[in-house]
Amino acid sequence: MLQEFKEFALRGNVVDMAVGIIIGAAFSTIVRSLVDDIIMPPIGVVTGGVDFSNLFITLSGASYDSLAAAKQAGAPTVNVGVFINNLISFIIVAVVLFMVIKAMNQLRRKQDEADTPPPSREVQVLEEIRDVLVKRG
Repeated sequence: MLQEFKEFALRGNVVDMAVGIIIGAAFSTIVRSLVDDIIMPPIGVVTGGVDFSNLFITLSGASYDSLAAAKQAGAPTVNVGVFINNLISFIIVAVVLFMVIKAMNQLRRKQDEADTPPPSREVQVLEEIRDVLVKRG
């Protein structure tokens, strides 16, 4: 059983997945900082100083100055601002991942083109014959 576990754990896919998860966790911290420290302050200014992280609805009907005060009091809250921040984080991650994958695909295509040998002379002649026949109609 130990041998089977070693074979499973040391497969390339498992190791690649573990590396991806670790890098993803580190990337998540960077994105969180980007959203909280760089993107949200200008959005708050544009929206008249609304601090999304402090945007919440108290279900108990009581009024609190901040989400931290409501949580400290043990009041049940719907944390709309936290959700908005998480939604923005998700959108940023999705866009960045899209751009990274797009760049990787372009590099892979260039690599594939570089690795592809030119067609043989016979294939070139056959393609020329095909093109002439297509032009004749």
